[in-house]
Amino acid sequence: MKRDFRKLLAGGLGAAVLLAGCSSASGSDNAGDGGSAETGDTVKIGLNFELTGEVSSYGTAERNGAQLAIDEFNAREDKPFTVEGVEIDSKGDPAESTTAAIKLIDEDQVAAIVGPATSAPSISTYQAATDKQTPVVSPSATQVDAMLNGDTPYEYAWRVCFEDSYQGAAMAIYAYDTLGDKKAAVINETSDYGQGLAKTFKEKFESLGGEVVAQEQYNAKDTDFASILTKIKGKDFDVLYIAGYYGEAGLIIKQARESGIDCNIVGADGFESEKLAELAGKENLNNVWYTTCYTTVNASDELKSFIDDYTAKYDQAPNMFSALAYDATNLVLDQLEATGKTGAELNEAIKKADFSGLTGSFVFDEKTHTPKKTVLVVNQKDGVQTEVDEVEVK
Repeated sequence: MKRDFRKLLAGGLGAAVLLAGCSSASGSDNAGDGGSAETGDTVKIGLNFELTGEVSSYGTAERNGAQLAIDEFNAREDKPFTVEGVEIDSKGDPAESTTAAIKLIDEDQVAAIVGPATSAPSISTYQAATDKQTPVVSPSATQVDAMLNGDTPYEYAWRVCFEDSYQGAAMAIYAYDTLGDKKAAVINETSDYGQGLAKTFKEKFESLGGEVVAQEQYNAKDTDFASILTKIKGKDFDVLYIAGYYGEAGLIIKQARESGIDCNIVGADGFESEKLAELAGKENLNNVWYTTCYTTVNASDELKSFIDDYTAKYDQAPNMFSALAYDATNLVLDQLEATGKTGAELNEAIKKADFSGLTGSFVFDEKTHTPKKTVLVVNQKDGVQTEVDEVEVK
């Protein structure tokens, strides 16, 4: 299905040359070397996602969103080439992710890679992708400065999400200005993701005049948060910021509510999973807000169509991660079609892209390879999104 926001060419590509990420039938070189192929070839895109492991909920949702974009492209009668998604499981491990990326480029000869979902496995692929001149587009690697190699960005690495410093500051603004909260407690995971979110939330909240009265940390895979909650419960605060992923955040919310902590709870895009309600209990997801770039509240016609198509294909509703991967894949497909090239020429087209998708419209900041997108804050009632606000970070 064509979508209005896709910037497809008018139709003169039927005889266009294509790229070196095609099938062996084309006789092309490795994708990173650049090249072309005749119309009708099969072009491969690597889908490097966490399909097993602690964050498989994210990776599976993104694999599904990416594959839906490919399926819709292939269903077009005017398509200049056929696309094959080459799927591989990074298992949420940086070393596995790097190995997977190298295999996709060297053995499968993909034209580009989409994924992984989480920051550390994504970042681990950027040097290899740059060395081999194969663009990698991260749907949701939000870690601060994730795209940078020192002071400059990895040449072939891009992301379609905002970074943690942006969403952390946005939630601080929302909590202080909109919710009216003046004193905060912070609980964060010890990962770069958790620490980055906590740092920027605290800095922005305090710059607005708020006070962070307590901060505690936990490790990934922790399940018992009684000691942390006991430490903060005696403090005077009106909002609790949880900087982490749904697996632990859901349990923290459940245990906080059961311990009598009934203040506002806010968080980041790591909350985005249907498993959050399973872990926290729907009855505990009231007055719980989190930052995102995707919501079904007040959905556009394009978004409704995406939701219908995704649900029909996978028998479950999409989430933010599905939509981000869908956008990341369509970004790649648009530039493949527009250029008929791979390697440096494809990467240059991505660099200059003016893209409009489900999760917003953007151009890339060439110094960071990161788009600046509107941050959405969603509220929940019994675990269901009910309201959405936009926050601008200045």
